[in-house]
Amino acid sequence: MSQHNLPNDRGRAINTGDVLAWLLLSVLGVFWLMPFLWMLSSSLKSLAEIYSFPPNLLPEQLQWWNYIDAWNAVPFARFFVNSVIVSVGTTAGVLLTSSMAGYSFSRLRYPGRDKLFLAYLATMMVPFPVLIIPLFILMGRVGLVDTLIGLILPAAFSAWGTFLMRQFMLSIPREVEEAARVDGASYWRIYAQIILPLCKPVIATLGIFTFLGSWNEFLWPLIMISSVQNKTLPLGLTMFQGQAAVETPWQLVMAAATFSILPVLVLFVLGQKYYVRGIATTGVKG
Repeated sequence: MSQHNLPNDRGRAINTGDVLAWLLLSVLGVFWLMPFLWMLSSSLKSLAEIYSFPPNLLPEQLQWWNYIDAWNAVPFARFFVNSVIVSVGTTAGVLLTSSMAGYSFSRLRYPGRDKLFLAYLATMMVPFPVLIIPLFILMGRVGLVDTLIGLILPAAFSAWGTFLMRQFMLSIPREVEEAARVDGASYWRIYAQIILPLCKPVIATLGIFTFLGSWNEFLWPLIMISSVQNKTLPLGLTMFQGQAAVETPWQLVMAAATFSILPVLVLFVLGQKYYVRGIATTGVKG
């Protein structure tokens, strides 16, 4: 009799574990969502409500015009376009250079390949603040200071992106490209028509990470950009907050922060399927 009950007990234990896991994840999810919800709520309040005590999560009256006032306070349209240009350009550069380098380090054979790859990975150990002065001097000598290209070019090469692409490409069977080589396909054709289509999950993953990082980048644009017309959204938000003569209009700052993160939020939601697949299937060979 007890033997017949074992499967039921095991199923009940598994179900209890799943329920506890979901409850824990739900609590953590709500906890992590609280800053975003508070920002969204504050963007719809008046300044008096923001400073009220005890604080209220929901506004007494929705102040929808906060978004219009924030958008018109400084040239956010220009900042938005600059951030799109920089983020898209950086993402395209990283995907191109990382996929080509990953293909070289994973599929081609030449002397010193693995040592060169390790040397390239070693650059990840160098903190970015150490590189700021040399990069700024270099950008100044080529005339790219205070330009959007100066923001894109140094960020278009990623050792981490190369590592991610290489590890995924190592998991692709060599028989696929050997068959193409027998048919006379060149390395470039194999890379473009065979390897890249099979790398869609990891390309989506790397693209999302790169776009998010570039969209939120603050330190490098702060060093490089001095003119208002070339500022990105993070710099624009800081400039907007610093313009207050007496009291910071936090309801407008929260509104500006809310519409600043909407593009990356939409991008993450749309690419979530590919992102999860890319993380799950990234190879660990080599």
